[in-house]
Amino acid sequence: MPFPGGLWWLLCCRQGFTLLRRDYGEADREADGEAEEEEASFELRAQGDQGSLEVNLSQPTRSSSGSERSLLVAEEMRSLIVEKGPGPVEDDPDALVKGWLQREVRGGVKTPWIRPRKYWFVLTPDSLDYYSSNEKGARRLGSLVLTSLCSVLWPDKQTYKETGYWNVTVFGRKHCYRLYTEHLNEAVHWVCAVQKVIDSKVPVQTPTQLLMRDVEEHCSSPEVLEQIYRCNPILRYTSSPLYAPLLPFPYGSLDQSAPSPCSYTTLRDEAVKLFNSLQQLESERDPVPLMQGVLQTCLDLPPLVDEIYCQLVKQTTEPPAPGGQGDLHYWQLLTCMSCTFLPSPPVLRFLHFHLDRTESRFPASEMAKYACFIREALGKTKGRECVPSLEEILVLMRRQEMICTVHCPGAPACSVAISSHTTAEEVAQELVSRLGLSQSPNLFALYEQSRRREQPVGSTTLLADVLTRFENLAGEEREQDPPCRLCFKHYGFLDTDNVPRDSLEFALLFEQAHEMVLRGYVPTSEDTLQTLAALRLQSLNSDFSTHAPFPRLEELFPPHVLHARLPAPRRRPPTKCRGARLRAGLLAGGLWGQALAKQRAERDQRLRGRLREEGASTMAAIVEKWKLLQGMGRPEAMAAYVALVREWPGFGSTLFDVDLRASPVGARPQRLWLGIGAKAVSLYKPGEPEPLDSFCYGRIASFGASDSSTFRLSVEDRDLLFETSQVDEIAQLLNTYLTTAGARRPPRPQEPATSPPDRTAPPQGLCPAAGPWQHRPPVGSFHS
Repeated sequence: MPFPGGLWWLLCCRQGFTLLRRDYGEADREADGEAEEEEASFELRAQGDQGSLEVNLSQPTRSSSGSERSLLVAEEMRSLIVEKGPGPVEDDPDALVKGWLQREVRGGVKTPWIRPRKYWFVLTPDSLDYYSSNEKGARRLGSLVLTSLCSVLWPDKQTYKETGYWNVTVFGRKHCYRLYTEHLNEAVHWVCAVQKVIDSKVPVQTPTQLLMRDVEEHCSSPEVLEQIYRCNPILRYTSSPLYAPLLPFPYGSLDQSAPSPCSYTTLRDEAVKLFNSLQQLESERDPVPLMQGVLQTCLDLPPLVDEIYCQLVKQTTEPPAPGGQGDLHYWQLLTCMSCTFLPSPPVLRFLHFHLDRTESRFPASEMAKYACFIREALGKTKGRECVPSLEEILVLMRRQEMICTVHCPGAPACSVAISSHTTAEEVAQELVSRLGLSQSPNLFALYEQSRRREQPVGSTTLLADVLTRFENLAGEEREQDPPCRLCFKHYGFLDTDNVPRDSLEFALLFEQAHEMVLRGYVPTSEDTLQTLAALRLQSLNSDFSTHAPFPRLEELFPPHVLHARLPAPRRRPPTKCRGARLRAGLLAGGLWGQALAKQRAERDQRLRGRLREEGASTMAAIVEKWKLLQGMGRPEAMAAYVALVREWPGFGSTLFDVDLRASPVGARPQRLWLGIGAKAVSLYKPGEPEPLDSFCYGRIASFGASDSSTFRLSVEDRDLLFETSQVDEIAQLLNTYLTTAGARRPPRPQEPATSPPDRTAPPQGLCPAAGPWQHRPPVGSFHS
């Protein structure tokens, strides 16, 4: 009786058939596939081989058939692969490791009728072979040639939990072996042995690398150079796609550990995709987004930086229309690359030669101008945290500088011209000089201000990276949120008593004191806060008038004081009975739940109404105090405001919200203020004017970061641990005060102070850079 059609399909879906527990058809296909793997694995040349002057290579393209590829690489295969015929497998003298392993015959999703099968694997100094059995005369079913570009992955615990097997994955050029074993020690033994063979191989070089070396050796001979470029199209512009990268990359996905939301494939595939993106630049009307995408890929995958440089040099060498729109797009992207990434020394030397060659062949052209700009940028580039913003790319395409706006509290905003290499210290120094603050003993710095927080910008931070972060945050925030901006403010207060009242610095001091009041960092009575609000109105609008512009209450009075007047919400005791909790849960999901939601909405509305009433009464009290200031000028009002704030002993200190970790295990941390001043470090209970404890810098033995959220302060014979999200800002400010005061240099974390005093002081009026010991925050944090 003939089999049904569906059953025949199930038996033959593997393009073979099984009879008496022996497989036919599939093993032959594997052997053919592995033969193609051997033939295609030698597209590169060993490093020890010295290529002739005329490499005479064409653009890498796909071969039309396997026979053509075999003709091209037959000689190399004969020199690197030892043919192994059927023979005694057990007596192979070259075998390093051998044993039974299970292999997925076809990579991909497992199906019920295709399962891993056992094969006899033999690792030799040249390849990883597998046979049908370990008997004498067994047929070799496949071989994976091992070169320096192969890679092997360690066993994955997640795979063991899902399948019960430890996996070993070996990547070749076109295929990979996914092997399985039940024992972890056996899997580790195979991985170490394969990796040792890979490490013993001589590094291979691509034709592009060999030609780069030839160009460098014969750079003084124009005739030889022209012959090299004429005989090797791989160095020149091409309109055809690229099917292999110009530089060697490891097979597999070992280098894809970059923290990025994008999903990348192997480095080799990404290199080919990037070349296709470069070719799209020629016809793009708006190439800026595409350029930023290429730069972002290079930032996520740093090994591709050299590859993109080589591709851009190739596409700008002897183009069909020199100086045309497509050619200039390549030069503009090369300009952005030079301001963002620094290539490796061999690629950098080849790039400099390309720039010199372009300037000599096309003097006074746009290409020569870009080449000159790129050479200067390469001498300044140190590396970027972010890719250039869209605005920066547009400016770089025109070889111009950006205009950065810095806001100064109490003074007009300043516009500063910056480049891709300008640091925050350079801008702060220019503003100190421009605003006449060079003689001030206090320290100044740039700050990043956003709706969520404010933090100082590190002195070595590139402002171009800050502007890119602002651009990214602008796309994430809502429309009603204020935009992020740069602000110039006091960073360290060394002398607040001798600041002239008619100076710009006093206006900065007044604005910063007002910010401290609004944030609740000036513990004083409510009556004093109302007087401060009246003085603020007098400084803004002069005498009382019904027609004067009136700011919002949140801009005059600390909002937390009004919220503290509202009654605390009553909390119901937790229900102990399990049945009662079940009934309450069922009622909450029905009509009773809708009634509870309505009650909560009504309660919130009553609280908002109560808050408006409290705000109205507070505003009325502020206005009455404002009327009493009739005739007081703006300078006098500002001086009276600062004098009232200065009555708090902690004025001049920078306050940080911290949680003091208690010594008993399991005890809750205590919320405190950590005040960093010019002479001492103090601890305050929030809202209390007097400090709980204060430590002069002579009592501090060491300080540093225990981890990304814990700051350690060693005072004499005890260690204080603070939990905070501002670990780096605290450490940098402490280091700044110690360095500026000429005291001894702060010791390294977890080490006693043994270094002599540091006599070098930073430039007057600037925030110095953080010391080399400074703890680096985790990846993804918003740090300066």
